[in-house]
Amino acid sequence: MKVRIGVGTGALGGGPEDLAGLVDDLDDLGFDSLWMPEVLTAPTPDPLAALAFAAAHNPRLKLGTTMLLPGRNVVRVAKQLATLDRLSAGRLLVTFVPGLPRSPESEAVGVAAGVKGAWMDEALPLVRRLWAGEPVGHEGEVGTFAPVTLSPLPVQDPLEFWTGGMAPSALVRCGRFADGWLPSSCTPAEVAAGRVVIDEAASAAGREISREHFGVSLAYAPGPLDEKLTAALGRARKGVDPAAVVPAGVDGLRAFLEAFLEVGFSKFVVRPIAAPASWRAELEDLAAAVGDLQT
Repeated sequence: MKVRIGVGTGALGGGPEDLAGLVDDLDDLGFDSLWMPEVLTAPTPDPLAALAFAAAHNPRLKLGTTMLLPGRNVVRVAKQLATLDRLSAGRLLVTFVPGLPRSPESEAVGVAAGVKGAWMDEALPLVRRLWAGEPVGHEGEVGTFAPVTLSPLPVQDPLEFWTGGMAPSALVRCGRFADGWLPSSCTPAEVAAGRVVIDEAASAAGREISREHFGVSLAYAPGPLDEKLTAALGRARKGVDPAAVVPAGVDGLRAFLEAFLEVGFSKFVVRPIAAPASWRAELEDLAAAVGDLQT
């Protein structure tokens, strides 16, 4: 397996120098990719705009996003992502997500919580066909439009997309439609069991997902979990010990990554649970602790 480690970030401050410095540091320290989340109600940059800036600033670093799909115009989002892939010379990594289930983020997406999954099931095949250059017309919940052919097309052929989520419906969706799986806040035992469901769903759909396309997004704490953080994490995943899904410090993070490697997961997005005082210092510590795992 090829082990790859990307770094996820949210709030970066107000100026382009913050993002430019982060991109330079990630490249300099040997990380695989920069990941920008899409959270509408958080103080985070829009990922498409931020990644376009990063692509222009650096010619090597891969560019990843966990992007909301429900509520989007399917043709528009396919064109936006295809354009970004072309302008970055094929460096785009995409994971489509339904969005966080908590308020006010869930309402801000503009699609009722109960239908977001069905929305994705309908939209994902359309995005794939558009990226393949097929004439695509559609009539359904995600939109009605006469046949259109996308241009420009992505550099990557095909431009792959992954999905996230741990719910049974999300696992089946990944197996039926996606090229890979990137869940978060989970244990090695949970992802090993989830991959069985995904593989079964893929087989039933006449598909197969590469062994190289299973990864995990991991938030890590700067040190031992305090009472406030433990309570917040407990609310996010009821019934799960926060210490089982959020490592403490970069040394704890390495042990988590090694445990996921043992169950066959080899692509990682790691992110500090809070913005560090110095990104450069944080990345240096991170590189020293886990950089050698990349193969």
